[in-house]
Amino acid sequence: MKSIHKYLSVALSVVLLVGCNGFLDREAEGIIPNDDVFKDDKMTLAALANLYGRVNWGPSVDDDMAHIYGDEACWSNGAPQQWNGFGDDHFRVYDYGLIRNINQFLQGLRTTATQMEVAERNNLEGEVRFLRAWTYFNMCRCLGGMPIVGDEVFSYSSGMDVTALQYARSTEAELYDYIISECEDIARNYLKPEHTKNAARASKWTALALKARAALYAASIAKYNALKTPQIKTDGGEVGIPADKASYYYDIAYKTAKEIIAEGGYDLYRNNTDKQANFYEALTSKTNNPEVIWTLDHYYPGNTTAFSYHNIPTSVAEDEESAHLTPILNLVEDYEYVDDRDGTLRTSDADGYIFYDRAQDLFKNKDARLWGTVIYPGAEFKEQEIVFQAGRIALRNGVWEKEIGVSGSKDDEGNLITSINGPLLNNDNHRNKSGFGIRKFLDTKKQSSTRQGGDMWFVRFRYAEILLIAAEAGLELPEVSRSEILGYVNDLRDRAGIGKLDRLTFEDIVHERRVELAFENHRFWDLKRWRMAHEIWDGQADNPRAVHYALFPYKVNMPGDARDGKWVYEKIKCEMTRYPLYFQLKNYYNFIDQGWMNNNPNLVKNCLLYTSPSP
Repeated sequence: MKSIHKYLSVALSVVLLVGCNGFLDREAEGIIPNDDVFKDDKMTLAALANLYGRVNWGPSVDDDMAHIYGDEACWSNGAPQQWNGFGDDHFRVYDYGLIRNINQFLQGLRTTATQMEVAERNNLEGEVRFLRAWTYFNMCRCLGGMPIVGDEVFSYSSGMDVTALQYARSTEAELYDYIISECEDIARNYLKPEHTKNAARASKWTALALKARAALYAASIAKYNALKTPQIKTDGGEVGIPADKASYYYDIAYKTAKEIIAEGGYDLYRNNTDKQANFYEALTSKTNNPEVIWTLDHYYPGNTTAFSYHNIPTSVAEDEESAHLTPILNLVEDYEYVDDRDGTLRTSDADGYIFYDRAQDLFKNKDARLWGTVIYPGAEFKEQEIVFQAGRIALRNGVWEKEIGVSGSKDDEGNLITSINGPLLNNDNHRNKSGFGIRKFLDTKKQSSTRQGGDMWFVRFRYAEILLIAAEAGLELPEVSRSEILGYVNDLRDRAGIGKLDRLTFEDIVHERRVELAFENHRFWDLKRWRMAHEIWDGQADNPRAVHYALFPYKVNMPGDARDGKWVYEKIKCEMTRYPLYFQLKNYYNFIDQGWMNNNPNLVKNCLLYTSPSP
């Protein structure tokens, strides 16, 4: 924790958080003395913006590739990925340097910012304490219990006794309790209840949303670790939460979510009567969006994201990059049909291929959230049909034969053989390999898919998640009305245009979070807290849940035949993810780095006494 004692580090380029009221549309000065920071409102906000800019971990619009480590997408840019397991430091967060800077900010704010109105000073304290709680939450869900340093700002001088700096790890339950307590205090006593522009700065409701999420994580770990992986624990409780605390945490999660629902002023986005477009806009519209609670925001110029530049379909790309991150068939088939809860795509029957007049007809009557999340064959984006065509196919001598070309190839008559979008089975850069493009968080604005980047935000908390927290936690509490929690889930299904449920099960919760929250940095953590990750991603080649799949469309080329011009599809193993996903029991918690142990011998390793079966 060695750092500069009297100074607050501020990055040379600060993040513009809301793009309103001139909040931090400027550059900071580097290393700034605390007295100067807190005697000037602009510099105070610059330091605050720096802290906001340092709390983004894991999959987002600023880290495209992080989305492929699970069962939502593959990487289509270039050659196949060779990974199949999860590293000991996968998505690991350990940032006491940031916590120290936050505590420095708090110290300076409380002692030096005397020119500020009390209400404004309190709100700033609430914001930075929220960022500290968020940092601890991100550490806790990957490492378990970690040292809680409170408001301490440690200083170090050569030769001093460092034992006072060597805090022991908390238990996992104690760290969740600290996060919950901090969120409760700052929501009640510090943060304003007003929603912030583009939801980029924390409000009372942001803190309560984190409180609800943290309590849900603690509850599900208490319940499912005992049921499925009781061996995953340490003697001191640094890893593992007692099963008898599950109801306590579920109750907190449920009541907190209920408060947000009743009093937060949020609602599901329903501004567009087209249910498909409406769901897309719920995640992308920054205008009159009643659903979004907290975001990682961007603005142009100065703080853009290259997400659209990297991931736009090739046929509508405005620059040289495209089609890096591409959804996989596994995710697509989890979206239900309006008339059938089994979302398996109907590509063949007992007679062989099923023929479709239009490419998009295969996806007719699907859950509207699919269109809002994924660009599938024949769907529109930027008012253009996105053609995915792996090649042409014809029946010759009783055998279906394929004709495959290079990207964008045509025959002598100008008829398309293989689309510029693919999908392809090669190592081409900027070409689709799964048969689907991502739509969620993709920007339609002109120039957003060029090198200049776009201003798309990444939604961290939204009202739909709060409904799902209330439903999941309420399901575990016998005293909660079954019709009430069913109503929360049916609200989401109604917006998606699919049938309402008659009863709610845990499996329904798993399904709804899968399709509602895809690409929002939930899936990996959900499977971990439910202790399902090692079951679904078991490394077995014959387990369809552990293997990535792609969908390749072919156009029938048989002039004079009634099937000419129709579409058929083949489901294949995705070439871009060579091996089945293998999540070992040890991956439920990241390893404690030996370097940390060298600096602080009071840390306890996550040395869990078990072995994982080989795939």
